[in-house]
Amino acid sequence: MFKHEGSDPALVEIVFVYLIVATIIGARLGHVLFYGWDYYSQHLIEIFLPIAKGEDGYKFVGFQGLASHGGAIGIIIAIWIFSKKITKLPVLWTLDRVLVPTALVGAMIRTGNLMNSEIYGVATNLPWGFIFERNNETIAKHPTMIYEAICYLITFGLLMYFYYKTKDLKDRLGFQTGVFLVGVFLTRFLIEFIKENQEAFESGMSLNMGQILSVPFAVAGVWLIYHALTHPPVVYRK
Repeated sequence: MFKHEGSDPALVEIVFVYLIVATIIGARLGHVLFYGWDYYSQHLIEIFLPIAKGEDGYKFVGFQGLASHGGAIGIIIAIWIFSKKITKLPVLWTLDRVLVPTALVGAMIRTGNLMNSEIYGVATNLPWGFIFERNNETIAKHPTMIYEAICYLITFGLLMYFYYKTKDLKDRLGFQTGVFLVGVFLTRFLIEFIKENQEAFESGMSLNMGQILSVPFAVAGVWLIYHALTHPPVVYRK
């Protein structure tokens, strides 16, 4: 995309480093703060070290939990820093481009969730229900990670179409970002209704934590789309 627009493609290598670091840190902190603070507030060493305390002391277990909402916040912060320090362009200009492949990455992450038999849905009689034997399940459950992956792929396709095949949508600041936020987080909000709760504290809640966290992202996406379509396109180059 940078090359297509005549911008410096070397910037991609820089923003890639920013994004990798920010996504990992953001996703980890998101899980800690949104889903497990009661535990991690008493075990601070486990937040960034892949260890856990057992009967025989601490042992290596790998990171226990990442949250996509935290990753999204991390990406936004990283792009803000990148824009201020490197490109001197509006944050939304970079987000409009970075979030296009991010939608594809989201689909890959949900495929990984399927392989790990995690964050699946409630029981179903539909013919495509999965029995997650790894988790000792004996009845079919909604493969919600597949539902989300399909929606994210559709979002990716729409973003690619808007960027390469429409006349000026890519230059309407924030439009692509808005489509991404609606396509990813509105999808997440709706699918959560048939997904099992990830944490015990979510039992009895009208909306679970994933839905609560998705609302501001989806609302922001709708506003960005409206704002972009009611303002003229602006061409930026770096």
